[in-house]
Amino acid sequence: MIKIMLVDDHPVIGEGSKLIIEKEEDMKVTIVDSPGKAIDILKNEDFTIMLFDLRMKGMNGIELTKHVRSMGKTAPVLIYTGHEVDPYFNTLIDAGVSGFISKTSSREELIQAIRYGVKGKAIVPVSLFEQLRKSEVRVDETETTSDEVASEVSINPKEQEILKEVAKGKSNKEIAELFYKSPRTIEYNLTEIFKKLRVKTRAEAVLKSKQWGIITDEIQ
Repeated sequence: MIKIMLVDDHPVIGEGSKLIIEKEEDMKVTIVDSPGKAIDILKNEDFTIMLFDLRMKGMNGIELTKHVRSMGKTAPVLIYTGHEVDPYFNTLIDAGVSGFISKTSSREELIQAIRYGVKGKAIVPVSLFEQLRKSEVRVDETETTSDEVASEVSINPKEQEILKEVAKGKSNKEIAELFYKSPRTIEYNLTEIFKKLRVKTRAEAVLKSKQWGIITDEIQ
């Protein structure tokens, strides 16, 4: 029997996913609606594989994965989310995540991702794979060092804070509310940041910022 822990603070999604998954005769799902409860359960119980939502109250999926790994739990962890994972792909991998599956995926795709995860195989979204490839090529072609970048690119403290929020996967609207600005102002700030970093997407901006030491991999 494949024992699955599903951690999601949206009860409707959790229950719906449980019904879908348990149509498989060899799968059993335990739904947990908060990271704290998940940690308590994992103190006394092991699972074959775990599915964590990325953005939850109190502790996000990355922090939960790190905590679970610190407990000595080695079962595969899949990030099960409706948000883009591109901006913090490296952080997720460093935390110990084994793969990703979108909440908009079909039942067949969800089941396949779980079975692949159990076997130690990872499924990476094509959009993410292509984005990482483009970003990597761009970085390699520039062949600039961190010291060279520091002298050529000037990211001010405000732009650095915006980049940190982008790395957390927040939208322009969410960032605007955080800094008491309008979404249009944040959009303008991001356009300027993209120009300075010589990138075209949010994912590329976050990737370069981390590679050049402008922001760290930590997501609060």
